[in-house]
Amino acid sequence: MATWFRTYHAAEDLWLYFETDDEGWATRQVEVRGKDSRPVTAASLDEVLHLRDHADLPAMGRYERQYGVLAEAPLDGWRDQPRAAEISAAEFEHRWIEARRILGASG
Repeated sequence: MATWFRTYHAAEDLWLYFETDDEGWATRQVEVRGKDSRPVTAASLDEVLHLRDHADLPAMGRYERQYGVLAEAPLDGWRDQPRAAEISAAEFEHRWIEARRILGASG
């Protein structure tokens, strides 16, 4: 079962939004700068796995430059992170769509 939540990374002034699978791995991730609300990451596990299996390293590099890097470890302790809160699927989807629109236009 998917879980959606957000945390805050104060050192970089970033809001991090995650969709995780039932084992706690990120399936989609959005990062938004706090100062101007500009998305800097909107990465998807399905897309990363597709590129890994069907593309080359330059294609993966282009993806990471455009959409950022997905968390590479289970996110088990997220409830202990600053300003952590569970969010609705609809809120995550809104953030995802907006981030992809902005980052997709920049690529």
